[in-house]
Amino acid sequence: MTEVVVCDPRRNKLLEDGSKADKVDARKLAELLRAGLLRSVYHGHEATRKLKELVRAYETLSTDTLRTMARIKAIYRGRGIRTPGRGVYQLKQRQQWLELLTEPGVRQRVTWLYEQLDQLRRLRGKAKQTMLIESRGHRAVSLLRTIPQLGAIRAAFIVATVDTPHRFRTKRQFWSYVGLAVVTHMSAEYEMKAGRMVRRRKPAATRGLNHNCNRRLKEVFIAAATSASNRKAYGTFLNARQENGIRPEMARLTLARKIAAMALAVWKKGEAFDPKKLNVTT
Repeated sequence: MTEVVVCDPRRNKLLEDGSKADKVDARKLAELLRAGLLRSVYHGHEATRKLKELVRAYETLSTDTLRTMARIKAIYRGRGIRTPGRGVYQLKQRQQWLELLTEPGVRQRVTWLYEQLDQLRRLRGKAKQTMLIESRGHRAVSLLRTIPQLGAIRAAFIVATVDTPHRFRTKRQFWSYVGLAVVTHMSAEYEMKAGRMVRRRKPAATRGLNHNCNRRLKEVFIAAATSASNRKAYGTFLNARQENGIRPEMARLTLARKIAAMALAVWKKGEAFDPKKLNVTT
Protein backbone atom coordinates (compact mmCIF):
# COMPACT_ATOMS: atom_id res chain seq x y z
CA MET A 1 0.00 0.00 0.00
CA THR A 2 1.30 3.46 -0.96
CA GLU A 3 0.84 6.33 1.48
CA VAL A 4 -0.29 9.65 0.03
CA VAL A 5 0.69 12.72 2.06
CA VAL A 6 -1.27 15.95 1.50
CA CYS A 7 0.89 18.72 2.96
CA ASP A 8 0.37 22.34 3.85
CA PRO A 9 1.93 24.55 1.11
CA ARG A 10 2.46 27.39 3.59
CA ARG A 11 5.11 25.30 5.35
CA ASN A 12 7.02 24.30 2.21
CA LYS A 13 9.24 27.38 2.10
CA LEU A 14 11.91 25.48 0.19
CA LEU A 15 9.67 25.50 -2.89
CA GLU A 16 9.86 29.30 -3.09
CA ASP A 17 13.64 29.29 -3.50
CA GLY A 18 15.23 28.99 -6.93
CA SER A 19 13.64 27.91 -10.20
CA LYS A 20 10.13 26.53 -10.30
CA ALA A 21 9.03 23.62 -12.46
CA ASP A 22 7.27 20.30 -11.98
CA LYS A 23 10.48 18.27 -11.84
CA VAL A 24 12.19 20.78 -9.56
CA ASP A 25 9.20 20.90 -7.18
CA ALA A 26 8.97 17.10 -7.14
CA ARG A 27 12.63 16.79 -6.19
CA LYS A 28 12.31 19.41 -3.44
CA LEU A 29 9.21 17.69 -2.03
CA ALA A 30 11.06 14.36 -2.08
CA GLU A 31 13.95 15.92 -0.15
CA LEU A 32 11.58 17.41 2.41
CA LEU A 33 9.78 14.08 2.78
CA ARG A 34 13.03 12.18 3.25
CA ALA A 35 14.09 14.65 5.95
CA GLY A 36 10.73 14.38 7.70
CA LEU A 37 9.93 18.06 7.15
CA LEU A 38 6.54 17.64 5.50
CA ARG A 39 3.54 18.13 7.76
CA SER A 40 0.42 16.39 6.54
CA VAL A 41 -2.96 18.11 6.50
CA TYR A 42 -5.60 16.68 8.81
CA HIS A 43 -8.63 15.14 7.10
CA GLY A 44 -11.83 15.04 9.10
CA HIS A 45 -14.24 12.21 9.80
CA GLU A 46 -17.30 11.43 7.74
CA ALA A 47 -19.54 12.01 10.77
CA THR A 48 -18.93 15.76 10.81
CA ARG A 49 -18.80 16.38 7.07
CA LYS A 50 -22.41 17.57 6.82
CA LEU A 51 -21.98 19.93 9.77
CA LYS A 52 -18.83 21.34 8.18
CA GLU A 53 -20.67 22.20 4.98
CA LEU A 54 -23.58 23.76 6.86
CA VAL A 55 -21.20 25.90 8.92
CA ARG A 56 -19.48 27.07 5.74
CA ALA A 57 -22.85 27.95 4.21
CA TYR A 58 -23.89 29.94 7.27
CA GLU A 59 -20.55 31.77 7.36
CA THR A 60 -20.77 32.63 3.66
CA LEU A 61 -24.29 33.99 3.95
CA SER A 62 -23.35 35.99 7.05
CA THR A 63 -20.37 37.51 5.24
CA ASP A 64 -22.50 38.36 2.20
CA THR A 65 -25.11 39.97 4.45
CA LEU A 66 -22.54 42.19 6.14
CA ARG A 67 -21.00 43.08 2.79
CA THR A 68 -24.38 44.15 1.39
CA MET A 69 -25.10 46.25 4.48
CA ALA A 70 -21.72 47.95 4.13
CA ARG A 71 -22.44 48.74 0.46
CA ILE A 72 -25.76 50.37 1.35
CA LYS A 73 -24.17 52.61 3.95
CA ALA A 74 -21.27 53.41 1.62
CA ILE A 75 -23.67 54.84 -0.97
CA TYR A 76 -25.32 57.15 1.55
CA ARG A 77 -22.03 58.24 3.10
CA GLY A 78 -20.53 58.86 -0.33
CA ARG A 79 -23.19 61.55 -0.81
CA GLY A 80 -22.71 63.15 2.59
CA ILE A 81 -25.69 61.47 4.26
CA ARG A 82 -25.00 60.28 7.79
CA THR A 83 -26.26 56.78 8.61
CA PRO A 84 -25.92 56.25 12.39
CA GLY A 85 -27.12 52.98 13.87
CA ARG A 86 -29.09 50.38 11.95
CA GLY A 87 -32.11 52.50 11.03
CA VAL A 88 -31.05 52.62 7.38
CA TYR A 89 -31.70 48.87 7.11
CA GLN A 90 -35.14 48.87 8.78
CA LEU A 91 -38.02 48.04 6.45
CA LYS A 92 -40.30 50.77 7.85
CA GLN A 93 -37.71 53.52 7.37
CA ARG A 94 -36.41 52.60 3.92
CA GLN A 95 -38.72 54.88 1.98
CA GLN A 96 -37.57 57.86 4.04
CA TRP A 97 -33.94 56.99 3.37
CA LEU A 98 -34.54 56.46 -0.34
CA GLU A 99 -36.10 59.92 -0.63
CA LEU A 100 -32.77 61.42 0.48
CA LEU A 101 -31.19 60.13 -2.73
CA THR A 102 -31.92 62.61 -5.51
CA GLU A 103 -30.36 60.62 -8.36
CA PRO A 104 -32.79 58.06 -9.88
CA GLY A 105 -30.02 55.62 -10.80
CA VAL A 106 -28.56 55.65 -7.31
CA ARG A 107 -32.00 55.23 -5.76
CA GLN A 108 -32.67 52.19 -7.96
CA ARG A 109 -29.30 50.72 -7.05
CA VAL A 110 -30.01 51.01 -3.33
CA THR A 111 -33.48 49.51 -3.88
CA TRP A 112 -31.90 46.43 -5.41
CA LEU A 113 -29.41 46.22 -2.57
CA TYR A 114 -32.31 46.29 -0.09
CA GLU A 115 -33.94 43.40 -1.96
CA GLN A 116 -30.65 41.52 -1.91
CA LEU A 117 -30.33 42.14 1.83
CA ASP A 118 -33.82 40.77 2.48
CA GLN A 119 -33.06 37.62 0.50
CA LEU A 120 -29.74 37.08 2.27
CA ARG A 121 -31.32 37.52 5.68
CA ARG A 122 -33.95 34.89 4.91
CA LEU A 123 -31.35 32.46 3.58
CA ARG A 124 -29.08 33.09 6.54
CA GLY A 125 -31.93 32.32 8.91
CA LYS A 126 -32.61 29.03 7.13
CA ALA A 127 -28.93 28.15 7.12
CA LYS A 128 -28.65 28.92 10.82
CA GLN A 129 -31.67 26.78 11.70
CA THR A 130 -30.45 23.85 9.60
CA MET A 131 -26.96 24.10 11.07
CA LEU A 132 -28.25 24.11 14.65
CA ILE A 133 -30.53 21.14 13.99
CA GLU A 134 -27.63 19.16 12.58
CA SER A 135 -25.34 20.15 15.47
CA ARG A 136 -27.77 18.72 18.04
CA GLY A 137 -26.90 15.25 16.79
CA HIS A 138 -23.32 15.66 18.04
CA ARG A 139 -22.77 15.02 21.74
CA ALA A 140 -19.71 17.26 21.76
CA VAL A 141 -21.91 20.28 21.05
CA SER A 142 -24.01 19.67 24.16
CA LEU A 143 -20.84 19.27 26.23
CA LEU A 144 -19.32 22.51 24.95
CA ARG A 145 -22.53 24.41 25.59
CA THR A 146 -22.13 23.78 29.31
CA ILE A 147 -19.21 26.24 29.23
CA PRO A 148 -20.38 29.84 29.75
CA GLN A 149 -20.28 32.00 26.58
CA LEU A 150 -20.10 28.99 24.28
CA GLY A 151 -23.58 29.01 22.84
CA ALA A 152 -25.11 26.83 20.16
CA ILE A 153 -23.47 28.60 17.20
CA ARG A 154 -19.99 28.79 18.72
CA ALA A 155 -20.14 25.16 19.84
CA ALA A 156 -21.18 24.10 16.34
CA PHE A 157 -18.28 26.07 14.87
CA ILE A 158 -15.80 24.38 17.22
CA VAL A 159 -17.02 20.85 16.52
CA ALA A 160 -17.15 21.41 12.76
CA THR A 161 -13.61 22.80 12.72
CA VAL A 162 -11.76 20.66 15.26
CA ASP A 163 -13.58 17.42 14.40
CA THR A 164 -11.93 15.56 17.29
CA PRO A 165 -10.09 16.87 20.37
CA HIS A 166 -7.58 14.02 20.27
CA ARG A 167 -5.74 15.78 17.44
CA PHE A 168 -4.13 17.88 20.18
CA ARG A 169 -2.10 16.26 22.93
CA THR A 170 -1.90 19.38 25.10
CA LYS A 171 -3.73 22.67 25.43
CA ARG A 172 -0.68 24.54 24.16
CA GLN A 173 -0.92 22.72 20.85
CA PHE A 174 -4.57 23.71 20.71
CA TRP A 175 -3.70 27.34 21.47
CA SER A 176 -1.28 27.33 18.55
CA TYR A 177 -3.96 25.95 16.22
CA VAL A 178 -6.51 28.49 17.45
CA GLY A 179 -4.09 31.41 17.17
CA LEU A 180 -3.66 32.15 20.88
CA ALA A 181 -0.03 31.02 21.19
CA VAL A 182 2.54 33.69 22.03
CA VAL A 183 5.41 33.89 19.54
CA THR A 184 8.87 34.68 20.95
CA HIS A 185 12.05 35.49 19.05
CA MET A 186 15.57 35.20 20.44
CA SER A 187 19.00 35.43 18.86
CA ALA A 188 22.56 35.23 20.19
CA GLU A 189 21.39 32.97 22.98
CA TYR A 190 24.95 32.00 23.98
CA GLU A 191 28.20 33.93 24.31
CA MET A 192 31.84 33.25 25.15
CA LYS A 193 33.04 34.25 28.61
CA ALA A 194 36.48 33.31 29.96
CA GLY A 195 36.84 30.74 27.20
CA ARG A 196 33.53 29.06 28.03
CA MET A 197 30.21 29.04 26.25
CA VAL A 198 27.56 30.44 28.61
CA ARG A 199 23.93 31.27 28.08
CA ARG A 200 22.86 34.89 28.03
CA ARG A 201 20.35 36.18 30.54
CA LYS A 202 18.65 38.24 27.87
CA PRO A 203 14.92 37.47 27.92
CA ALA A 204 13.16 36.32 24.78
CA ALA A 205 11.38 39.07 22.83
CA THR A 206 7.63 38.69 22.44
CA ARG A 207 6.21 39.09 18.94
CA GLY A 208 2.49 38.78 19.66
CA LEU A 209 0.26 35.86 18.70
CA ASN A 210 0.95 33.32 15.98
CA HIS A 211 -0.49 34.22 12.58
CA ASN A 212 -0.58 30.73 11.08
CA CYS A 213 -3.81 29.58 12.70
CA ASN A 214 -7.47 28.79 12.15
CA ARG A 215 -9.20 32.17 11.80
CA ARG A 216 -12.66 30.83 12.55
CA LEU A 217 -11.70 29.41 15.94
CA LYS A 218 -9.68 32.48 16.83
CA GLU A 219 -12.75 34.65 16.27
CA VAL A 220 -14.89 32.23 18.30
CA PHE A 221 -12.72 32.27 21.42
CA ILE A 222 -11.78 35.96 21.24
CA ALA A 223 -15.47 36.88 20.86
CA ALA A 224 -16.39 34.59 23.76
CA ALA A 225 -13.79 36.23 26.01
CA THR A 226 -14.83 39.74 24.96
CA SER A 227 -18.53 39.15 25.60
CA ALA A 228 -17.70 37.45 28.91
CA SER A 229 -15.83 40.45 30.30
CA ASN A 230 -18.90 41.75 32.13
CA ARG A 231 -20.45 38.41 33.00
CA LYS A 232 -20.57 37.08 36.53
CA ALA A 233 -19.26 33.64 35.57
CA TYR A 234 -15.85 35.02 34.59
CA GLY A 235 -15.74 38.10 36.83
CA THR A 236 -13.56 36.53 39.52
CA PHE A 237 -11.12 35.17 36.96
CA LEU A 238 -10.68 38.52 35.21
CA ASN A 239 -10.51 40.56 38.41
CA ALA A 240 -7.78 38.32 39.82
CA ARG A 241 -5.63 38.89 36.74
CA GLN A 242 -6.13 42.64 36.69
CA GLU A 243 -5.32 42.88 40.40
CA ASN A 244 -1.98 41.23 39.60
CA GLY A 245 -1.17 44.10 37.25
CA ILE A 246 -2.21 42.50 33.94
CA ARG A 247 -3.65 44.96 31.41
CA PRO A 248 -7.36 44.51 30.57
CA GLU A 249 -6.66 43.41 26.98
CA MET A 250 -4.10 40.85 28.18
CA ALA A 251 -6.55 39.63 30.80
CA ARG A 252 -9.13 39.04 28.05
CA LEU A 253 -6.53 37.14 26.06
CA THR A 254 -5.80 35.00 29.10
CA LEU A 255 -9.52 34.37 29.44
CA ALA A 256 -9.75 33.35 25.77
CA ARG A 257 -6.95 30.84 26.33
CA LYS A 258 -8.73 29.60 29.44
CA ILE A 259 -12.01 29.07 27.56
CA ALA A 260 -10.15 27.23 24.79
CA ALA A 261 -8.39 25.00 27.33
CA MET A 262 -11.68 24.24 29.10
CA ALA A 263 -13.36 23.40 25.79
CA LEU A 264 -10.59 20.94 24.93
CA ALA A 265 -10.66 19.34 28.39
CA VAL A 266 -14.45 19.02 28.51
CA TRP A 267 -14.55 17.50 25.06
CA LYS A 268 -11.74 15.02 25.76
CA LYS A 269 -13.14 13.86 29.09
CA GLY A 270 -16.74 13.76 27.92
CA GLU A 271 -17.87 15.48 31.11
CA ALA A 272 -19.91 18.64 31.63
CA PHE A 273 -18.14 21.84 32.64
CA ASP A 274 -17.35 22.37 36.32
CA PRO A 275 -17.59 26.11 37.29
CA LYS A 276 -15.17 25.54 40.18
CA LYS A 277 -12.30 25.14 37.69
CA LEU A 278 -12.60 28.72 36.49
CA ASN A 279 -10.24 30.04 39.14
CA VAL A 280 -7.52 27.52 38.39
CA THR A 281 -4.42 29.20 36.91
CA THR A 282 -4.08 28.55 33.17
